Amino acid sequence: MSHVKAGGTSKNNRDSQGQRLGVKLFGGQTVKTGQVIVRQVGQTKRAGKGTFVSRNYTIHAAQDGVVKFQTRRVRRFSGKTVARTEVVVE
Repeated sequence: MSHVKAGGTSKNNRDSQGQRLGVKLFGGQTVKTGQVIVRQVGQTKRAGKGTFVSRNYTIHAAQDGVVKFQTRRVRRFSGKTVARTEVVVE
């Protein structure tokens, strides 16, 4: 016979790594073409002038310049306008 009581299986031992999302370059910082400005899930921030969005909603710089964040009123499908942050490279 066993002299140690049987141990149960652990069920809470799975954990995924963080995705390192967020703003990588802040307002006033210089940026080069192709650099990542914001990594995000979904379109929490909009791409403005001098930027473009990749397939996973990451905002990149389309030109060299200085990063600027500004709020803009955006019309939703229902007709309601809401404030959204827009990323611009000037």
